Amino acid sequence: MAIEETLTVRDPTAKIDTERRFPGETTEYRAARNRLLESEIALRRQMEAVAAERRALPAGGGVPEDYVFQGAAGDVRLSNLFGPGHRALAIYSFMFPRWPTDTRVGPPTGETAKLSLEEGPCPSCTAILDQLDAVIPHSKQRMSFAVVANAPLERVLTFARERGWRHLRLLSTAGNNYNRDYFGQSPEGHSQPMINVFQKDGDSIRHFWGSEMLYAQSDAGQDPRHAGTLEPLWNLFDLTREGRPDWDEQLDYSCCHPAAGE
Repeated sequence: MAIEETLTVRDPTAKIDTERRFPGETTEYRAARNRLLESEIALRRQMEAVAAERRALPAGGGVPEDYVFQGAAGDVRLSNLFGPGHRALAIYSFMFPRWPTDTRVGPPTGETAKLSLEEGPCPSCTAILDQLDAVIPHSKQRMSFAVVANAPLERVLTFARERGWRHLRLLSTAGNNYNRDYFGQSPEGHSQPMINVFQKDGDSIRHFWGSEMLYAQSDAGQDPRHAGTLEPLWNLFDLTREGRPDWDEQLDYSCCHPAAGE
């Protein structure tokens, strides 16, 4: 559908400003930008179509047990992670400890820095949780969210304090099978960054959706992007001419600032 038709659907009285220009742009640029705009509109529609298809999923499997997690206020069951009036609960499986072959530098200071590298937190998981921490005051108006890790609870809470997280609900899965059952760990027991969403209807709790693209084959030159739509960082890179860099998030950048243009 052409841009003119799209805008007419939104507002029958609207007219295209065919003379719309940014300072200094060429006719060639404007023509290419308008073609891209049509693609962006098509993508928006596809994203909405996928969201609608997700919402229409049949009922998922009932949770096999009311998992008990370790939290700052004591043990808490999965059923109690739903806030008052909430029917949806999302759980992010934090790779803490990190993937065993991840050699990125650990925290430069603090108690977490005293851990061996393989016992420490994943920098990429840390980056997405940095971003989600600020979202929680908004998202908790409609749904619940928790972060679980295989690390001992005190390690998780200590790192959260050192990182400055204020809003995330952080739990340890030590002693339960949640991450094993919901693909938050590999068959060998290594942590995996899985997102799962659960739906509560009365006393019934069922699995609704999981970020299974983590385990799907990626296209050439791409990572799984199973959490891609949640991450402002990578979507921000997509707005640049350079696009997503061949780069990994770090726990600290004070020792590795890239030169301008790199």
